[in-house]
Amino acid sequence: MVCRAAAEDLEPAVTQRLRNALLTHEDRPMSQTALATRYSPSVGSFAAMLLLALMWGVSIPITKLGLLTLPPLTLTALRFGIALPLMFLLVIGKQRLPRRALPRVAALGVLGIGIGQVAQTFGVVGTSASVATIISATIPIFVVVFAAARLRQSVSGLQALGLLAAFAGIALVASGRGDAAVATSQTTLTGAALVLLSALTIAFYYVWSVELTEQYGTATVAAWSTVFGFLALLPWTAWEMWHVPFEVTATGLATAVYLGIVVTVAGLFLWLHLLRTVPARIAAGIQYLQPVVGVAAAAAMFGDELGLFFVLGVLLVLGGLALTVTERRKAAA
Repeated sequence: MVCRAAAEDLEPAVTQRLRNALLTHEDRPMSQTALATRYSPSVGSFAAMLLLALMWGVSIPITKLGLLTLPPLTLTALRFGIALPLMFLLVIGKQRLPRRALPRVAALGVLGIGIGQVAQTFGVVGTSASVATIISATIPIFVVVFAAARLRQSVSGLQALGLLAAFAGIALVASGRGDAAVATSQTTLTGAALVLLSALTIAFYYVWSVELTEQYGTATVAAWSTVFGFLALLPWTAWEMWHVPFEVTATGLATAVYLGIVVTVAGLFLWLHLLRTVPARIAAGIQYLQPVVGVAAAAAMFGDELGLFFVLGVLLVLGGLALTVTERRKAAA
């Protein structure tokens, strides 16, 4: 989700299109420029941003916890099965989705859930929660790159440097972790590659969804794309449940509920509320807090050891993120 905030730092044309894609037609705010000059974020807004960083930041460690008893596809299907009814309750009375838009929305759902979220869940199985959190923090970087390519805008030298720094950071955090004493803290190259594939796919999902959300509203597109992504999951989930032994526990169910209600539904609408009430660049600050929250949660929950390579990798990823999403802002200033 944070990648939407990163997209706000692109050229004006990208900024306008991506911002509009976040909001329904009937409830779009004043321009972010006017918002920035007329309003200062309140204590409540800062509290909401911190809450969102916490909600989203712990999502991967909590996913790791749920995977101790539930297999990946089953956990993912439970998550979105729980989220769907709430999402449709929240879009009652909003713009309807015409039939001509269904194929594109269906493809969007299969991409975002069937590939992006599934790859992330399988990747979390093969990585420590802290490594998966840092790799996922690169989503905003890929949004900048994909959005620039989609609108035929060049990537600056500093943005390219930021991308290279982020990849170097990923290599560092993923290295030297395979001999961890605790199984949940082990990281494999396959697991790291799947989390990276998830970051790439989710970033492309956000950029590709721009035109659809401009036309039909974010909530409507999110609800219907989730339907199609969920339906695409069901046959594979049924196969997994038939062939893979698992145990339904209170922890597994609580994980699915948290991911479905707190991360998928509440997180989305809290994010949209923030975009309506504070300047987007201030709201974007949560993208730097999420990996910090995630790594701290992983260390507390699973005892992940944060060695020198990991710390250096985190610094490279966050530095690359800063270069990629703030260079345009400095140029404009």
